[in-house]
This record gives sequence, structure tokens and C-alpha cells, in this order.
Amino acid sequence: MAKDKKIFLCNECGYDSPKWAGKCPSCGAWNSFVEKSIRKDSVAQISVTNDNVSSRPVLIDEISADELPRMDMNDKELNRVLGGGLVPGSLVLLGGEPGIGKSTLVLQTVLRLAGKRVLYVSGEESVQQIKLRAERIEYEKSDCMIVCETRLETIFEHIKECLPQLVIIDSIQTMSSEAVDSSPGSVAQIRECTAMLLKYAKASNTPIILIGHITKEGAIAGPKILEHIVDVVLQFEGDQHYIYRVLRSIKNRFGSTAEMGIYEMRREGLRQVDNPSELLLSDRHRGMSGVAIAAAIEGVSPFLIEVQALVSTAAYGTPQRSATGFDTRRMNMLLAVLEKRVGFKLAQKDVFLNIAGGLRVNDPAIDLSVISAILSSNMDVEIDATVCMAGEVGLSGEIRPINRIEQRIAEAQKLGFKQIIIPRTNTKRMDLSKYSIEVKAASKVEEAFRYIFG
Repeated sequence: MAKDKKIFLCNECGYDSPKWAGKCPSCGAWNSFVEKSIRKDSVAQISVTNDNVSSRPVLIDEISADELPRMDMNDKELNRVLGGGLVPGSLVLLGGEPGIGKSTLVLQTVLRLAGKRVLYVSGEESVQQIKLRAERIEYEKSDCMIVCETRLETIFEHIKECLPQLVIIDSIQTMSSEAVDSSPGSVAQIRECTAMLLKYAKASNTPIILIGHITKEGAIAGPKILEHIVDVVLQFEGDQHYIYRVLRSIKNRFGSTAEMGIYEMRREGLRQVDNPSELLLSDRHRGMSGVAIAAAIEGVSPFLIEVQALVSTAAYGTPQRSATGFDTRRMNMLLAVLEKRVGFKLAQKDVFLNIAGGLRVNDPAIDLSVISAILSSNMDVEIDATVCMAGEVGLSGEIRPINRIEQRIAEAQKLGFKQIIIPRTNTKRMDLSKYSIEVKAASKVEEAFRYIFG
């Protein structure tokens, strides 16, 4: 009988070393190495296919590059984020905070997959708990089978028995394999279980969706190699105090990573938000200062959002800078531009910024709305509710061009806005006569402020 092999694994990144080290040479984490045993004589050999065809080199010109067939998930938002649907044989990782709605999103999706045989493997809940959640979701007859199991070898036996067309693992951190002598949730277990599931997915051409936990820093729990193994990494975001949830694509081998899907959390499950602009805007800000409307784009979807700002005299000596849904460092840069280029003194003032609806927006085109909302609050002057704007602000105070300007203008026109302020560079070679909305072009922030405040 062969001896057990002892290795040291980093809990942060999964780096393995034959001896203990205080600092991980891969990720730089301190005191992250733990000792693990690997049994050489009991490595489980799991057969995932009956085909024993060995691989062979193929000329690139002989490879067929036809469009990959995709499985329609009956969810327009999820299909778009995935790149047009779920690719057969793909491994998808869905991460998010506890209680954000990961299991609800996956369960309601598979329950509405008509004619698709689905195996839902739960390592956290009982079948009765899953049934109670399913009763809240409106669905017709479903071919979804539920099994509560955490041992991977047993799960593969269930898969061979029922031959599902889609497998759900909830969650990957609860799974364990006899091939690894460590507890569930450890780096070695997560890495080994994911590798086995990937081997099955590719060999059988069956897509697998893994639900994963995240750490307190917001990263997927487990080794970083987990995100390298899978084909798609989706992040489910949102504030539990808001009803909106955002599905983002962080990695996608079959589509764009710029896509975003928006859902509304209800008692009966998650509802797709087809037009987020109408939900993210309100008429309650009329007559109030510190509110500006921005024409933003996430992925291919344009939508209009409220940017709210509050500027007040610093009560405790040191001014506070706080931003929710926006990068604080970028806000500090825009405040410096306002002070240096426009002449407004904000050094002794508290500045608070908020993107309404609990969303986090990374589009630089909302810069113009941010500085307009800050200036509006500072002067206590209202911005006309029928005016929206889009433009990136540079360090010299210039308004830089942005992408997909025609989509932004069309969205503002559709929602009944009368005027939109855009960068002057974007108006070149544009036919503005086809729009019923008044388009104002500005090359400097001072010019834009004259349009807004008169």
C-alpha cells in the first residue's frame, strides 16, 4: 500500500507546495498554507463516457467552425448575458452574496424549460425546502428532477441513471469527492470536483451550471483556478434593501462580457425588467436640486438613470466623500476638475453621491451627470426634469466622445425627454434632424453648464 503524499495548499489561490511557507509565492497571502493528504491508492476513476477514442492532432483548416447550437433558457435577460443561450457542454459558474436570489433564479429558469430533462443537485437544502420555493414560482408541468447529495461519486451515478440534458449543482462548495482526503469546501475539494464535472460536461456534451459562494471581499470562494476552469462566470449582484438584481457576465468564452440583465425581486420569484429606464426614473425629484438624468449603456442596452448628489458644509472639519454605485476615486477626480477648471470651491464641503435604484454603473458617460448633480446641489438650483445628458469628462474639463450615442439619444426620445446634452465630437457626421428631441452639443463643461443652468 502506497504512502499518503503530504502537500501544502494555499487557501486563497490553490497554489501547492511540498513544504510550508509563510507567504504564498503566487498570490502573496500570508499564513494561508494548510497541510493536505493525497491518497495515491484510492483515486476515484469516474467513467463519464463510453467512447474510448483517443485525441489526435487536427489541421486547423479541417476544423468545422459552425455556429454553436444553444439551449434557449426561456429567459431573455439570461440568454443575452450568456451570449444567446446556454452552449451544450459548457460549465457555467453563478456567484453572488447569500440570499441575493441565485438559487431562485436557477430554479425558476429550469422549471420553465419545457421538454428538457434537468437534474437539480442540492447540497444545502432538502427536497421539501426546494418544493416550497417551487410552489411560489409560477410554472407548468416540469421535467426537473431533484436530488439532495454532496458526494460526487453518487451524483455521477444519478446522472448515468437519468441522463439529464442539464445539470445544476447547488453549490459547488458543498460537494466532495473520495479522491481527495479533505473536508468539503476546501481548496483541494473544490478544484477536484470542478475538474471532474468539467470532464463530464465536455465528454457528454451536457451543460452544467454551478452555484458558488463568495467571500467577504466579493470574490468567488475557493481557488482562483475555479474561474479559469469554467467557461462562463456570472455575478448576481444587488442590495437586499432594493428590489432590483443585476446579472453580469465576468467571463464568457461564448459571448461578450459587457452584457447585463436586470431583474425585479418579487414574492413569486424574479421578474425580468424589459425597460429598466421607466423603473429607475421617478417624477418625485421635480422641484429638488442635486438630481441629474444620465443616459447610460451596459452591454448593448441603453437606459436612463438618476444621479443624486448632496453637497453640504463639512460639520466636523474634515470633508467627507462618499459614493454609492459609483467609483469614489473617479468622483474625487471630477471634484478636482470642478474646482480647477470651473472655479467652484468644494474643498471644505461634504459630497455624497448616489446612483438611484441600487445599481452600480461603470459607464464613463455618466461623468457629465455626476458633476451637474453636484453643482446643482451646491448652488441649490434645480435641473430641468426634461433634460438628460451623456459625456465623459477629461482632466482638462473637456467633454470627451462616447460610444453608441445614437442609441442613447433614441432611448431619451422614447421616454419623452425634450433635450439631451452630448459631446460635440459625437455630432460629426450625424443627422440630427431625424430626432424629435433637441440635441445640444458641448465641448467643455462650462458650455454644458450654460445649457443646464442658463
